[in-house]
Amino acid sequence: MRAILLALMAVLTIMVPAAEARQTSSLNAGWLFKREDIPAASAAGFDDKTWLKVTLPNTFNAGDGADGGSYYRGPGWYRRALDLKALTARDRLYLQFDGAALVTEVWVNGVRIGRHDGGYSTFRFDITPAVKAGSNLIAVRVDNAAWPHIAPLGGDFTIFGGLYRGVSLIQTSDAGFDLLDHGSPGVAVTATLNTRREAELNIVTSLRNSRKGTANLTIRTRVFSEGREVLALSKGARLRAGQALQLTQAGIIVRPRLWNGRVDPHLYNVVTEVSEDRGLLDRVVTPFGVRTVEFDANRGLLLNGQPYAVHGVNLHASRAGVGAAMSNTDISEDFDMLDELGVTGVRLVHYPHAQRAYEEADRRGILILTEVPINSLVADTQAFRANAAQQVRELIRQNINHPSVIAWGIGNEVYATESHVANILMELNNVAIEEDDSRPTIYAHCCQADNDPKAMQSQLIGFNRYFGWYADDFAKMGTWADGFHKAFPEKPFAVTEYGAGGSASHQQYPAGRTDPSSGWHPEQYQTLYHEANWAELSRRPFIWGKFVWQGFDAASDGRNEGEQAGINDKGLITYDRRIKKDGFYFYKAQWSQAPLVYITSRRYTDRKIASTDVKVYSNQPSVTLKLNGAVIGTQKPVGGIVIFKSVILKEGINEVTAESPRTSDKVVWRLSVPVPSLVRADRP
Repeated sequence: MRAILLALMAVLTIMVPAAEARQTSSLNAGWLFKREDIPAASAAGFDDKTWLKVTLPNTFNAGDGADGGSYYRGPGWYRRALDLKALTARDRLYLQFDGAALVTEVWVNGVRIGRHDGGYSTFRFDITPAVKAGSNLIAVRVDNAAWPHIAPLGGDFTIFGGLYRGVSLIQTSDAGFDLLDHGSPGVAVTATLNTRREAELNIVTSLRNSRKGTANLTIRTRVFSEGREVLALSKGARLRAGQALQLTQAGIIVRPRLWNGRVDPHLYNVVTEVSEDRGLLDRVVTPFGVRTVEFDANRGLLLNGQPYAVHGVNLHASRAGVGAAMSNTDISEDFDMLDELGVTGVRLVHYPHAQRAYEEADRRGILILTEVPINSLVADTQAFRANAAQQVRELIRQNINHPSVIAWGIGNEVYATESHVANILMELNNVAIEEDDSRPTIYAHCCQADNDPKAMQSQLIGFNRYFGWYADDFAKMGTWADGFHKAFPEKPFAVTEYGAGGSASHQQYPAGRTDPSSGWHPEQYQTLYHEANWAELSRRPFIWGKFVWQGFDAASDGRNEGEQAGINDKGLITYDRRIKKDGFYFYKAQWSQAPLVYITSRRYTDRKIASTDVKVYSNQPSVTLKLNGAVIGTQKPVGGIVIFKSVILKEGINEVTAESPRTSDKVVWRLSVPVPSLVRADRP
């Protein structure tokens, strides 16, 4: 019996997890806010009882950042009470900001803690010396004004101010992971496949000793696949008082299961524990994936050695009602819609996004481009260069473990042609390679010669091309791509942006060319644009990536075009996420395996012309069209498109149905003119 009890106790000892040394608490609730500059608000005893009560994430531009014209760019103050238990001599307390634009200054109990310059990365402050047991007061000044040394200096998007991502409190040991390492998780995993197809892991753990004496630490690293341990490593480290260092461990996974895009986005977990003789100090769990990505100038992108079609959208982080203050639920809902669309790649523009976006891409198998906000303008100053380099380091250290990330973006559409532009991009390129030489760099280029010096600083190049929207015609996409490929046959490139405006309330038949700067952006022209451009892009596999501008309409407060001022309406889905435009379903017919039959121009419900072409998007073998129950005909889609020519509507209500054996679609149109007419029916 004693032997049985001892065996049972041993099992229980294994099953019960060790106590967590780190405690993380959300501080998103309970803030007070005022949108003006109030220097006295840094004081603990300042009277803030008339301030607005807010919950994070919060932006002070949710109302004016997407209504056209101008929006507030300046300081805002946030204050929050914080009750704390007494800390032990070995505790350390950190404030983590997941994103705040653009300059953030923090006070605790009236003591200035520090400042962070940059609007889109995670950053932390050690607040241990300033806190006390009982009631504490946190004051934060956030300023989204234009700062001459902080990117972005320009750009076609709203720079939302405020604590627009979450804030949390981290309590941990005074020796362990380095929480002041550019906002990184403290563990960086790089996996390389050797000639035997084994995964060689290089695991770098960032450590810090905040004690006044030496810390003798043990770093234990275990790698798990679906709960099964596949690798265990251990190494000691001796840190002097106040020292920070990076410790490297290496190991091999013999038969790795690869992260294989949409087919099999398998993730491993690295569990890293820092301990000393007295026990566990801290633990971090780091998901990562094993995969290879190559960019071939002729075959396109190779994922794990095989050609992999990369098609998708650009994604801004803003939506109606909340601006940039999107919740994790909002982000997941966006990726649900992109999943439905069938994307294999997403370009996160034009700044680092919230961690939830990268996590969604990891688990769904979506390839990601991500970039720093070097956009439109740069400043030839040392302060700007230093801050830009800092933003590159933050981007990479915070996102190096995501297998979805395939390249680091060092800039987008810098318009100036002076030599310092190329020099700055070269410097940022070198910083990125120094931080992570396992991924290439990329720059998104437009507006000057394809081989302009600024475009040649990164290892990859992306082109933003709008043939058929701002200038030229649709066919130019193909002839341009062939010309570049011929001139630079060894240079892999992507089309990082292409698109056209489309307002869901603007309906026109027949569709015709429109002025991009006008207030008239018919949805039908947007679909013609995408049909033609995709036809050119899809038959050129040497273009390794094709990214529609953009997945969702986005805030750009300086714009005044289309149906709503302050909005860039090139999205496939509206800013409020309520309407998936016809263009969405065109690409769904190209990219998704889910059965689709979709009748276009469904929002053109009140018609003036009896004779109309009925266009249907479908990925099915055939589509049958019915009008008011009568069969019009059956056709096979070509390039995902079926057009039933010159269908005659009757006066009054018309029910139009498109069917295939697996799915169907129906719309209702009303004709107010009983006879065919050649008169153009467009805007009122």
